[in-house]
Amino acid sequence: MSRKYSCLLITLMMLAGSVAFADPLLKEGWNAKQAGDKVMAGMIKVSAAQVKGAHDADLALVGERAYVVEHDNDIKPGHGAGNAQYCVLTVINLKSMQVERVIPMAKSAEAFANVRLPSGACFVPRVIRLDEHTLRCYFACEDQSGRRQSQTWYRDFDLRSQAFSPDIHRVKLKTADGVFDLEPRYFHADAAKQGFQEPAKAFGLYLLDAFKQIDGRTLLAINNFPGAQNALATLNEARDTIEVIGHYNEPAEARLTESSVNRLPDGTWMAICRSESGNRNYRFVTSADGKSWTRGEERPFVSKGSNSKPTFDKFDGIYYLGWQEASKIMDGHGAGRYIFNLDVSRDGKIWERKYRFESNDSFQYPTFRQHEGSTWFTVTQGKGGSTDRIMFGKLE
Repeated sequence: MSRKYSCLLITLMMLAGSVAFADPLLKEGWNAKQAGDKVMAGMIKVSAAQVKGAHDADLALVGERAYVVEHDNDIKPGHGAGNAQYCVLTVINLKSMQVERVIPMAKSAEAFANVRLPSGACFVPRVIRLDEHTLRCYFACEDQSGRRQSQTWYRDFDLRSQAFSPDIHRVKLKTADGVFDLEPRYFHADAAKQGFQEPAKAFGLYLLDAFKQIDGRTLLAINNFPGAQNALATLNEARDTIEVIGHYNEPAEARLTESSVNRLPDGTWMAICRSESGNRNYRFVTSADGKSWTRGEERPFVSKGSNSKPTFDKFDGIYYLGWQEASKIMDGHGAGRYIFNLDVSRDGKIWERKYRFESNDSFQYPTFRQHEGSTWFTVTQGKGGSTDRIMFGKLE
């Protein structure tokens, strides 16, 4: 084959590859709202009958069961019930789509085999598979008035006995200065050494993002919500220490919070951040190494965003970006947490709308997990945009 025809063939192959990469992910005429309605029609309620307020669940899937952790209260809707907020683990059968058990995890001032918790809200639980027979469940115990430092704890759940360990343990935080208890002051001190100037807060430090496996490491975003402080971090192999990789908090006036992070095909890290000031649309930050980050800026593929937790996952080579939209829905509800968009992309640049969840009872703070070829999720719902229950469903 002549050099001329070899070059022509290579050019045609490159063009074909470009066209293939640009092919839409969704079939022509795809209706994101209809897809969202279908998913919501299959959801089941997770929260127990006595629960009045619930929020921000996480889940792990093992075999034919889902294990959902959530924080609840039995007093009022929402998540402002102070020390009345407690954490539970709910077991769901994936075949029957029925709740099998609701198991208490932690509550204010509870006495465990090795330590008694102080009085405080048990808040923002998270869960990860520790080994073949164990789940590790995390939660923060905090005095939300800020009179003392909050602490993140873990408690192990045995899959064979379907029971929690009788003891709990402190999660640690590793920074450039050493290893400490996972308390807000040490997280703030590490950021302050890098120029962060916002005041320290004694509570509000959470393992915010879903755990992600990237290049053999367990990655997550951590956040101090009232302090508007964020960082990319790793969870060690022993699953008891969070190590800060890099902070992203600029511009400070945007008050960035509750981020979700992933890595793009070219190796760039990107995080979508909730914003608590200005128009409250989401801001995006990027980093080449996970340590030094750009200032947060809006992106054209996310507009009319609301101040609520986003998601940023990757399943089977496809990115899923979830964000709350502050638009009114057709029945006249005001802008709130009634609309949640879930967009898909191959490269993190060109996005298509796969699901649009519109609910009169709100649709907020979802978490998505893949298991044996299917994507499952938990989501917070409540009347009037509030939060009174956790729902569970199958995305695809």
